[in-house]
Amino acid sequence: MFWADKIAAEAQGAQIVNDSKTPSGRVHVGSLRGVVIHDVIYRALKQAGKPVKFMYGVDDYDALDTVPHYLDQAKFSPYLGEPLCNVPSPGEGATDYAKFFMNEFLEVFDYLGVKPEIYYLRDLYRTGQLNGHIDRFLQNAHSVREAYLQVSKAQRADNWYPFQVICEKCRKIATTTVTEYNGKEVFYTCQPNAADWVKGCGHSGWISPFDGNGKLPWKVEWVAKWEVVGVTIEMAGKDHSQKGGSRDVANAICRKVLDKQPPMHSAYEFILINGTKMSSSKGVGASAKEVAELLPPELLRFLMLRTQPRTTINFSPNYETITRLYRDYDTLISKYREQPELNEELLPLLYAQPDEAIKPFQPFDFSTLISLLQLPHLDIYNEIASRSPADFNEFDRQMAELRVKVAQKWLDDYADPEEKLTLYVDSVPDTVNQLTPPQIQYLEKLIGALDTVTAWDGETLQTTLFAVSKDESLEITQPIAFQAIYRCFMGKDKGPKAGALLSYLDRSMVIQRLQDAIAAYS
Repeated sequence: MFWADKIAAEAQGAQIVNDSKTPSGRVHVGSLRGVVIHDVIYRALKQAGKPVKFMYGVDDYDALDTVPHYLDQAKFSPYLGEPLCNVPSPGEGATDYAKFFMNEFLEVFDYLGVKPEIYYLRDLYRTGQLNGHIDRFLQNAHSVREAYLQVSKAQRADNWYPFQVICEKCRKIATTTVTEYNGKEVFYTCQPNAADWVKGCGHSGWISPFDGNGKLPWKVEWVAKWEVVGVTIEMAGKDHSQKGGSRDVANAICRKVLDKQPPMHSAYEFILINGTKMSSSKGVGASAKEVAELLPPELLRFLMLRTQPRTTINFSPNYETITRLYRDYDTLISKYREQPELNEELLPLLYAQPDEAIKPFQPFDFSTLISLLQLPHLDIYNEIASRSPADFNEFDRQMAELRVKVAQKWLDDYADPEEKLTLYVDSVPDTVNQLTPPQIQYLEKLIGALDTVTAWDGETLQTTLFAVSKDESLEITQPIAFQAIYRCFMGKDKGPKAGALLSYLDRSMVIQRLQDAIAAYS
């Protein structure tokens, strides 16, 4: 069984799947892993006939703790320490900072076919839905302190209370400390040295903790959300799921204070970009919107689902990564076309579809498409049609057109110079002057082999190029032999698969180019 189907099979009764996000900046693609994982659990429960809802919380009462590098530092730095929902919007179309960045993220939800019920923490606090839990946690502050100490070894002062007031004077929430609670009001101080990134104003006083005047610390808040929303299933990233970490602390608080079992939980790994964990507030990593503009929705979902949740995804939109992603997807599409019966291998393909239905088509190799787009003398659609094993139907054609757009965007926005195919079609590159005698001998023998080769396709040509390099009469290694080909056609020492490269060109043109290179050397 697929991992999500196992969860669905074991679930008893009605379920509420929950996920959440703090919109501290442009949401990075790493945050989509949790979104897709929870969406797939929701879909699996639906398919299993279990009553289920999918909720997504926006933690917009969290403080602005960093001004992302792409925003005006002078404009937003004065708001450090204030709730995100109280910070002005960086642009049009939103009432505040939190909604501005969340709206962008929710556009990606729609793109991926993810349709949870969205709720904002500001609303839960301001409408009083969390009042009862605020009172309970304040009344049982000693138990909350015990949970922190026992689980994470974090020592809280005897007069520490689990609540952060929005300071009445400076409006900061990150700098306040509550030290008393009389059942109706809390006493707080806005600490001047509460953090090394923002200073409190020093104000102190009594205030009601209810109806939006402040918030619970997020590990405590997490437990309160479970109760108010009714959460039964919520996964968490590896960083929150380590022994003694955030989830363990929240679980302990849930048991100690509420005397209830926490929701079902399992950890999932990070998405890394070039080996580095991404951060919204620091602006590190490709944003979810940017990646959504590059990859079709089914490919972006597939990126999250082709590996188990506990396996790290190292994402970088380079040639190797993006062509492998398409290749893996096409392998499953081809298997489904041959035998449209779902099994464990094909379930990632099903859950990758935004509309929950697999539409089989005849895939065209993405790496080949990238190369074809860089050959100016070719009609791309004629080449696709001539290289496809069977005639395209209308849906095949639509998918091919979409891939052409994706490949062109990748070439324009993501391809490194060394990944681009610079082909000398009408002239001989100067690099032929760097050819060596062994390479010239290799090219001379290669002309004869190419003149008689029976099939002018990438695989046959690659075999021919390799076979000639192994000729015992030549004193040349295979890498040096292939270097000669790249010098003749690309003006560099490396390039794409040489057989595929030559297959894009006319046989007579290839042979003439090799002859011209030999003549230039002589």
